[in-house]
Amino acid sequence: MTRLLRAVLAVLLFAAPLFAQDFTDERALPAGPRGERVKQVLAALAAPDAARIDALVRDAFAGPFQALPIEEHRQVLGGLQDEGLDFHAVRRYPSGAPGGADLVVIVRSRLTEGFKGLALRFDAADRIAGLEVLPARPPRDQPAAAPLDRGQATALLDAFADRLAKAEVFSGTALLAKDGEVLWQAARGFAERNHGVPMAHDAKLNLGSMNKMFTAVVIGQLVDEGKLRFEDPVSKYLSGWTKADLSKVRIEHLLSHTSGLGSYFNRTWARTARQALRTIDDYKPMVADETLAFEPGSRWQYSNTGFLLAGAVIEAVTGRSYFDVVRERVHARAGMRDTDCYDVDLAVPKLATGYSRERSADGVRWRANTFEHVIRGGPAGGGYSTARDLLAFAEALRAGKLVSPATRERLLSPKPELGSPSYGFGFGVSQGPLGRVVGHTGGFPGISSSLAIAGPWTIVVLTNTDDGMGPMDQKLREVAARLN
Repeated sequence: MTRLLRAVLAVLLFAAPLFAQDFTDERALPAGPRGERVKQVLAALAAPDAARIDALVRDAFAGPFQALPIEEHRQVLGGLQDEGLDFHAVRRYPSGAPGGADLVVIVRSRLTEGFKGLALRFDAADRIAGLEVLPARPPRDQPAAAPLDRGQATALLDAFADRLAKAEVFSGTALLAKDGEVLWQAARGFAERNHGVPMAHDAKLNLGSMNKMFTAVVIGQLVDEGKLRFEDPVSKYLSGWTKADLSKVRIEHLLSHTSGLGSYFNRTWARTARQALRTIDDYKPMVADETLAFEPGSRWQYSNTGFLLAGAVIEAVTGRSYFDVVRERVHARAGMRDTDCYDVDLAVPKLATGYSRERSADGVRWRANTFEHVIRGGPAGGGYSTARDLLAFAEALRAGKLVSPATRERLLSPKPELGSPSYGFGFGVSQGPLGRVVGHTGGFPGISSSLAIAGPWTIVVLTNTDDGMGPMDQKLREVAARLN
């Protein structure tokens, strides 16, 4: 399960507002053993070489972090080797580095020209006990980027997509739209590698967790129709699903990841034949033993089980299949003709296959996610869509075709009163150069995708690799902020 967790965490962290507090940058590494450790990391990442990573893990890492499978270290650190990183600064925070990091090192990628934060934790002996790779705000000493006209933006983005595709960092589709008009779109890489099928603009790519937006919208519609309330206890609609006391869990807790429930991607799921998981009820054995990790509404913890139960609530209230309800209430209303939770063992035109790039001492190979993925997506994720369909979804949401304005605002607003400062109901919420950004990301082996809605802007990035979304999403946001 480590590959799955790595892919999911990478996407979630990219979606979160990173390092929200104030900062200062110091252009020199600290003196002493921690500065020397950072030098070791940067030296190991100087050129693609698995042996350098193995030596770094052996000589500089410590404890449980060092004990992670070497394949995991090669995957994450190998990707950084491919990008090429240059040291820029050590970032300091008045109240201490977020996330419990002891030191945050800002580096610049030669491939993407973007900045990243290497957030390091050390043990008592100053060995590296944890290293997270996160996007970072540009340093303040960088010159202000010049405004762009549409032609300049198109040329810049075309060159960027070509460069990432050549390095096999980006494989998928992407678009940038303003007021519903597509200003730029791209399709790069391969939809299927065995036969060399090129990616197309209308390729259907996996959404990962992005289906949570559709689930939340349907719940919002049922609220608008007076058929349920966000404040209703889940026990009003469901029984016999888990060991957890669902009378304590409200619908709003399911939608904001504050329920205290966990994830059905567990040992039972891993040992279950994928062919057996096609309906919502089929997942009951996955969550039967779940209990509450904390009092609902007291804090935030990402929960796929929570959204699975939200899908079960939809079925209980409507008396119909979750899948039929979402097709009629979301896809049809928004004009999303190429979106669904397809059974992937059936022939589906233009359905892209997901891949993970595996690095070893012998080189790089691509592994399809066919036997890791669900056979059919559901309320928590796993469906398929196209970039154009997600633009249609964003426009329908803006135009009030899906939920009332009041309910839309509830979906798209953070819920600090529930312990969720950057997530609403089925939508992530953050602030950036484009203002308030709402949407969702999706991650899984072979999946890394996002939808970002900010004022008149819509940014869609769908990729069929583990971590291909981040650089393209970041560049599109930067370019949108510079467009005249």
